[in-house]
Amino acid sequence: MPTAVITGANSGIGNALTKILISEKYEVYACDINISPFLKSFDAYHVTLDVTDQSSVASLKGRLGDHPLDVLFNVAGVMPPKSSDALETITSSLLVHTYSANAFGPLLLTQALLPNLLASQSPRVYNVSSRVGSIADNSSGGAYAYRSSKAALNAISKSMAVDLKEKGVVVLLLHPGIVKMGLDPTSHELEAAVEPEVAAKDLWEVCKSKGMEGSGRFWHRTGEELPW
Repeated sequence: MPTAVITGANSGIGNALTKILISEKYEVYACDINISPFLKSFDAYHVTLDVTDQSSVASLKGRLGDHPLDVLFNVAGVMPPKSSDALETITSSLLVHTYSANAFGPLLLTQALLPNLLASQSPRVYNVSSRVGSIADNSSGGAYAYRSSKAALNAISKSMAVDLKEKGVVVLLLHPGIVKMGLDPTSHELEAAVEPEVAAKDLWEVCKSKGMEGSGRFWHRTGEELPW
């Protein structure tokens, strides 16, 4: 049975991906800073994980031990309110908090679990980014902490893909599109927004369709490649 670690599993895309991978017979470690009764009802290992806390990351690593890890889904992230993430209002503490969750967290969790990934016959790392992190696609400005933290995640993921290519690890960057979830309450009002289950299904299809040729590249859930 293949094994997957999914962060941000308590809600939204992470929760929907957890359901999908369980249905596809993965042994899933469903990780989140909060574990709800709903998540506890899933047939998975439930792990309280704060990706910004290295002792919490070490605890997950200890729980996995030397067990091979086939899929690491770095989904957990934060999005500051737009009113706090503007040129006039941004603070160093908000920047640090956002980068810690959105960029440093996926990097350091992947680092901690790298021995497990390398023990797999077909290791894959999927980092959920955002089109907002595309510099070429930025026509709206603002969102200083969120936008730049996702751009940082993109740069980190590209380096990761280069460094791990010879070790056979596929690293994909994924944009889920506009999704109705708590991370951005205003998304529910947008016509283009989809439910987390729709985004997760599409993302998983993209993940399954890409091999090493797609590693280190930025993919929309539709399969379109996005610019940096």
